[in-house]
Amino acid sequence: MAGAVLSDDAEEYLSWLTVERGRAELTVRAYRRDLAAYEATLAAKGTTLERASSTDVEDHLASLRSSGHGPASIARAQSVLRGLHQFLVEEDRARSDPTAEVDGTRLPSRLPKALSEEEVSRLLATVQAGDARSRRDRALLELLYGTGARISEAVGLDLADLAGGEGLIRLYGKGSKERIVPVGTMCARALDAWLAELGRGAMAPARWRRRDDSEAVFLNQRGGRLSRQGAFAVVAGRARQAGIARPVSPHALRHSCATHMLAHGADIRVVQELLGHVSIATTQLYTKVSAEHLRAAYEAAHPRAGRRPARSA
Repeated sequence: MAGAVLSDDAEEYLSWLTVERGRAELTVRAYRRDLAAYEATLAAKGTTLERASSTDVEDHLASLRSSGHGPASIARAQSVLRGLHQFLVEEDRARSDPTAEVDGTRLPSRLPKALSEEEVSRLLATVQAGDARSRRDRALLELLYGTGARISEAVGLDLADLAGGEGLIRLYGKGSKERIVPVGTMCARALDAWLAELGRGAMAPARWRRRDDSEAVFLNQRGGRLSRQGAFAVVAGRARQAGIARPVSPHALRHSCATHMLAHGADIRVVQELLGHVSIATTQLYTKVSAEHLRAAYEAAHPRAGRRPARSA
């Protein structure tokens, strides 16, 4: 449904999201699929966006549940429908918002799965600077953990984003929002080793296929920009080498960065700024994670931290 034909009202709403709200291309594509499915439901019922009722909305959400969509997908779809109908009301294209009477979809509380500091050390220790691939992998891992960057931000880095020499880099987050983040000593060293002639220079092709590739910080072994899938493979492969049993994704390193900073006393507003969270409520998830890590470490290390024995009757 990526190229699905929508009503003029829905198309205008998506354009508004792109231009006025700065929504990312991938996000708008997902919204388009949600709206196409919704309009198909309305058409099957013989109605339109302007005449849709709360029952129509509830029936559509129920059909998503029955077809196997998870809570997160349903919650996103409901959010898109709510935004669309509010847009129509504000633009005087509809008299009322049918989503106003529909209860929100509850999502299960999912806490980020952070690595322990010992696991991060093992992960990084598996990659010693040497050949070009090792230099790239070490720089990528140090960047993800050291800055808390999203994987899309890391693979989207251009050489110009590292310019300045002040220990700062520029990241482009969701909706192309720009932020400047600091780079620690270990990350800076890893990047320098990768950007040297024996690193990136050894992977660079004699002739670039695309200009975008020539500007990329991280390259694949064919000399193109490293993709999200390629970065996932790097992290997962190195985690297996480190003997970490559970699957490890690039996002786990972002979670670990936030969790470890808070555990070491960082101000939550600083962590919010570093990770590029719009709402501090998102960052506050990590305070609970940090508390649980602290509790687990305490119970494992303190000789008198064991659970109280059950009282006998």
